[in-house]
Amino acid sequence: MAKRYFKNIYSDSDESDLSTYHEFWKDKINSLMQRIDRNASFSSKNTLYTGSTGIAFMFYHLAISNKFKNDPSTYLNKAIKVLKLKEDSFNRKKSNQFICGNAGVNAVSAAIYHQIGDEKTAEMYLEYFENGVTICKPIDSLKPGEDELFVGRAGYLYGVLWLEKVFGRKIIPDQDVIDICLTIVESGRQYSKTNKSLFPLMYSYHSKEYLGAAHGLCTILQVLISFPCFIKNEQKVMQDIKKCIDILISLQTSTGNFPTKIQELGSKQRPEEDELVHWCHGAPGVIYLLAKAYLVFKEPSYLECCLKCGDLVWTKGLLKKGPGLCHGIAGNGYVFLLLYRLTGDKKHLNRAVQFGKFIFTDECIQGSRRPDNLYSLYEGLAGTVCYLSDLTQPEKASFPFLDVL
Repeated sequence: MAKRYFKNIYSDSDESDLSTYHEFWKDKINSLMQRIDRNASFSSKNTLYTGSTGIAFMFYHLAISNKFKNDPSTYLNKAIKVLKLKEDSFNRKKSNQFICGNAGVNAVSAAIYHQIGDEKTAEMYLEYFENGVTICKPIDSLKPGEDELFVGRAGYLYGVLWLEKVFGRKIIPDQDVIDICLTIVESGRQYSKTNKSLFPLMYSYHSKEYLGAAHGLCTILQVLISFPCFIKNEQKVMQDIKKCIDILISLQTSTGNFPTKIQELGSKQRPEEDELVHWCHGAPGVIYLLAKAYLVFKEPSYLECCLKCGDLVWTKGLLKKGPGLCHGIAGNGYVFLLLYRLTGDKKHLNRAVQFGKFIFTDECIQGSRRPDNLYSLYEGLAGTVCYLSDLTQPEKASFPFLDVL
């Protein structure tokens, strides 16, 4: 038996009827939500990743879901309650770290208060979020390596993208976006030149050159090509980004996966039985860059790489590390929801449904490890709830804060 994943015995057909499972998902969501609600106060932090803000986001996600609008105020009130658990435990005005810091707290707070109609409070949190611009712009204002998703400039820009979608307007001026993107590019060029990288843009996090979504190159490149105001006038930058993507694709393994970091190339490559098929490290996170690149550059080979990622996840994605987003089954299930939206092929939707069903099997419950932060968004059940909710509206589904389409 594989040590990292359960054997997938499901049928890979295209005949799943979503209406058949609607009540099943609804019951599971309500059960998990109540469990999370009872335990939210035990969160040790207030971040999106493992803290109370991630749980508040889950309630917000349910409130805006078309399938759960019978009483959205119930979810929003719970979200406000969770936000207030640790509202005095962070410096709101120092706001540049998104997934693991205060920018994420401010962004989610702004969205929730906007949804309940308290625009004064929403604008206050938006102002706190916007303070991150002055931190992100100067190239020497952050530690080397802090261009990535969790604590760096890329994460801040994902917050900007998400808030633009929530509020339906610009959050910071285009020139500020361009300036931050140029800083990210210059940081990557400097590091690449100093360390003689094969990529024209490269970054290091804790002295490791990661390629995956959590701390690595792929989410940095993805956010750079997600702002039309930036890419339309930066031909040399786009050439460098495309070269990075093409090099990354050349590293895709025969199984469809990607090395977690540059240090695993060549003779140091992980054995196949030990490869990581996680959102944070591996194909389930890299696929979001490949999908965005396909939409931007229109190259069929990028879509082919996405489909290879999907086949890998179908085979090895029922992870024993739990049901969460970062390195769990729900995070891998989002791969199929992305591919469904990208291609319209119901095969991918069927795969997503099967992953959702497996989470509640005895085999999964008894054979999975307990996450360190069981009720959190990225490691635990709050992320699972978001995934199950998105199974009821696959045409709008997206991994939290990484909507490619």
